[in-house]
Amino acid sequence: MTIHPIAPRPSAALGASGAVTSSHRAVSQVGAEVLASGGNAFDATLAMAAMSWLVLPGQCGLGGDAFVLVREADGRTWTSNGSGFGPDGGTTDFYRERGLDALPLAGPLSVAVPGAPAVVATLRQRATRELAELWAPAVRAAEDGVPCTAKTLGDLSEQAAVLARDPGTAAVYLPDGRLPRIGDLLRQPELAATMRRLADDLGAFYTGWFADRAVSTLADAGAPFSGEEWRLAAAAAPEPSVETSYGGMRLHQTPPPSAGWMVLHEARVLDGVLREHEQLDAESLHWFAEAARAAFRHRFDHCGADNDHWRTALEDAAVRRTRHAIGLARATTAVGVRDGDTTSMVCVDGDGTAVSFIHSLAFTFGSRTTVPGTGVVLNDRLGRGAYLIDGHPNEVRPRRKPLHTLNAWLLADDHDLVAVGNCPGGDAQVQWNMQVVSHLVDHGDDPQRAVSLPRVSVYPGSDANALGDAAELRCEEGIPEETLARLEGWGHRVTRLSAQRGGSGGSACVIAHDIERGVLEAAADPRMDGVALAL
Repeated sequence: MTIHPIAPRPSAALGASGAVTSSHRAVSQVGAEVLASGGNAFDATLAMAAMSWLVLPGQCGLGGDAFVLVREADGRTWTSNGSGFGPDGGTTDFYRERGLDALPLAGPLSVAVPGAPAVVATLRQRATRELAELWAPAVRAAEDGVPCTAKTLGDLSEQAAVLARDPGTAAVYLPDGRLPRIGDLLRQPELAATMRRLADDLGAFYTGWFADRAVSTLADAGAPFSGEEWRLAAAAAPEPSVETSYGGMRLHQTPPPSAGWMVLHEARVLDGVLREHEQLDAESLHWFAEAARAAFRHRFDHCGADNDHWRTALEDAAVRRTRHAIGLARATTAVGVRDGDTTSMVCVDGDGTAVSFIHSLAFTFGSRTTVPGTGVVLNDRLGRGAYLIDGHPNEVRPRRKPLHTLNAWLLADDHDLVAVGNCPGGDAQVQWNMQVVSHLVDHGDDPQRAVSLPRVSVYPGSDANALGDAAELRCEEGIPEETLARLEGWGHRVTRLSAQRGGSGGSACVIAHDIERGVLEAAADPRMDGVALAL
């Protein structure tokens, strides 16, 4: 059986002095320019992140969250968690008294304190250049205007009615009260001014002028922020990655509240199994699906940002039980996957430092709410991630972070980097990342083929608004019909999807390291407008 990529695929970008990959050409270009001019991977990532805020505005921004996974040249591997709390007054009683049985997915009540600037601060400590210099290309783009792409127009078309209610988003994205055309310049002078100020005083986001304006705006709109929860979000200090073995290598991930442990859960279940099957045959797809469903069930039943029950899923006895159940070749169900809106990037510099960075507003354009006069759109992570379910470990609670979908991965052997990557996609992230890792490790694919093959995902996953929906196994075109028929015979409710271009099918980014030859191979997903570049 031969499985073909979802689109004619370019070759991986090859280089020996550095590489970058992202979901947008301008993001990759600015990163490559920083590396080419002598900057390190931290410098390049900071420049790329800022450009993303302009060219992928529905997916990310200063008002969103971010997670980063880093392997330094000496082998030290660490992460930084850029996610924040909901409001200090946001008890379950507060929301129920307002007649809610779930948290809103838009507006001030959906907002959590943004964590992306805290990760920026952590990376800046390791950069060689000032933030003002690294952000300068993005600031110029904000002032001069960024051409509206088909991706951004599609996002705006879906969200136009809600964006029109906020003066800040309406002024930028609905000029003269209408949708822009592809190629129209979208200017953001307020965001440019905010970036200039924060480049010189990033701490003001959490304890200065910006925090004061954000907290007062949200509080006046009914979200019970005190300001103290903003101050506490300013620190995103380095912490150890979580890891397991896969294919004789070490698979590193971002720890909770990131969903990284779910990839490790899947890896523990799938290690040694998939290499015994043909790539993406019915048995492999069944194992992918059921390992993911097991991870989602465990997440829903046991896990919250402030407990460590995720570890029990990785125990040997739990893995044996899950493998036994999957081996019965019968479909099961999960609990609650909607698409998310996220974007990501990967960078490896000439010294061998690798950075996997992923950031998001949660759903498209987040809360669709701006901080007046700043151009900053705030996330809706609290509404998307936390539950209004009494006693649940992920129940909304002051000073408890909602669980995330974001995660980043890295493969290493005893001495060297093997590959590093990530993939947007909401609850599908943990599934697609596992599939890409399997293609690389179990089948020896080059990174461009690994990100281009058809993908599958189970639905629903963990999003609060999808809990209880009917179970599906969503399969992208390119998988043979006889394979899908076998899956249906085992009880899977297969939904056939066309090639998921434009973001709904994710946008995987991978850089692999050919250890023997000292060459980097960078790949960008054909489903989006990204490009991989190497030096």
